[in-house]
Amino acid sequence: MLKNLGLTEEMLQASKEYNDFSIGRVSSQSKNFYKVITEQGEIAAEISGKFHYHAKDLSHYPAVGDFVLIDTTQGTAIIHHILPRKSVFARKVAGSKHDTQIVATNIDTTFICMSLNNDFNLRRLERYLAIAWDSGAIPVIVLTKADLCTDIEERLAEISSIAIGVDVLVTSSISNDGYNSLKNYFSAGHTAAFIGSSGVGKSTLINRLLGQDMLDTSDIRNDDKGRHTTTRRELFMLPNLGVVIDTPGMREIGIISSNISKAFTDIDEFSLQCKFNDCTHKNEPNCAVQKAIANGVLSIERLESYWKLKKETKYEGLNSKMIEKEKINTMFHDLGGMKNARKFIKEQKKKKGR
Repeated sequence: MLKNLGLTEEMLQASKEYNDFSIGRVSSQSKNFYKVITEQGEIAAEISGKFHYHAKDLSHYPAVGDFVLIDTTQGTAIIHHILPRKSVFARKVAGSKHDTQIVATNIDTTFICMSLNNDFNLRRLERYLAIAWDSGAIPVIVLTKADLCTDIEERLAEISSIAIGVDVLVTSSISNDGYNSLKNYFSAGHTAAFIGSSGVGKSTLINRLLGQDMLDTSDIRNDDKGRHTTTRRELFMLPNLGVVIDTPGMREIGIISSNISKAFTDIDEFSLQCKFNDCTHKNEPNCAVQKAIANGVLSIERLESYWKLKKETKYEGLNSKMIEKEKINTMFHDLGGMKNARKFIKEQKKKKGR
């Protein structure tokens, strides 16, 4: 059953170091209490005292989607370890400069939901895409409430200008067309998470996938702000279709890490034609990005969004190659940076070749 839940061979191998524990997947969390799906069904669990002592920040605690190692011999199930995460969708905690909130882990597909009314916001969508590409999951844009929109073609044209290489699905509360297209992204062992503002229809779509009204739903209010019908992250098993994760609405999304190059491939491609490799696309001569704006190929709003996201993720002044180098140096900081990163990657390739 756990393989149908998304357990990978790499995770299974990692678990063999701890033969005394069983494997489960975190399905929900409420403060320090968790629900975990195991081969025997869903059980309540807590983290061990040792785990709590060694956890340095919020991102080190179990999150919905994590595969964990648990001890069930003491009555209450105790979580001792988190198995390696293959993908992580994270955001900055509101009001904090550094704390990271893990929204969901081990996701294959991230459905970014946005309704076709005044919730429609290209700049927010760019932020979601930058985080989704960085997470390791594949983003898919889901436009909801199509029955309330009179200019769908115009909206789709706007999205196509910023969501390069991303599938876009259009759904309606009065039609099954969009819902049926969603089902094509599911299969046994596959995990999808629904991300977006409150009231855009995430829970409605998940209820349709589940075949029953498991989640409360409500419309966007008259002031166009959604009601928080989902108050916590939850994981659900779909009949023969893998797993779906519902998340609370996120109107504002602070960025901890993002894939600027993937989310802004158009700007990256234009920048290759700039006179200077380290062009900031502001005042330099022969800037291909500024030329694209002058020719109406690129909007100034998109470039400003690009600058803003680079500044937030501390990549201001760096080109795409420099950003990737900075990411690797950050990842391997404790091991000595880029030099040891190359050594680590080389050793991993040797192991795979054996």
